[in-house]
Amino acid sequence: MAAPASADATERVEQLILLTERLTHLVAQGAQAFEARRPQDAAGYMAETGRLANLYRHESARIRGNPDLIAGVSLALRTHLVRATEAFDAVLARQARAVGAAKTVTEGLVRSIAEEVATQRQKGASYGAGGLQSATPAATAITLNKRA
Repeated sequence: MAAPASADATERVEQLILLTERLTHLVAQGAQAFEARRPQDAAGYMAETGRLANLYRHESARIRGNPDLIAGVSLALRTHLVRATEAFDAVLARQARAVGAAKTVTEGLVRSIAEEVATQRQKGASYGAGGLQSATPAATAITLNKRA
């Protein structure tokens, strides 16, 4: 005999809660790594985070497309799912802030280094044919095209 639909719905919601809580934990670890200025620490569990995020996206879309999949689930279990989802959303916002801050710092460093390199190149001087000092030409970007 097949299990009643409400039992399947209950199991589906319980599994989604576990998935959401695990994903929340992994994203929180990533946010902590970025906040501690150690993004390399987050690299160790990026594969699992990506896999679980894809599974979460897929399951959420299935339920959104067919709400009957979780029909008959107790109010307590639905509330638990809502709380887990709210916690996940909060951790995602925290991670977005941490990654955004790291991006801003990195871009600032790259810009500073590029400006310093440009300043150093402009300081150089060479002497022309008449013995006069001439400025070193400014650095320019080069694009290579294999078809040219």
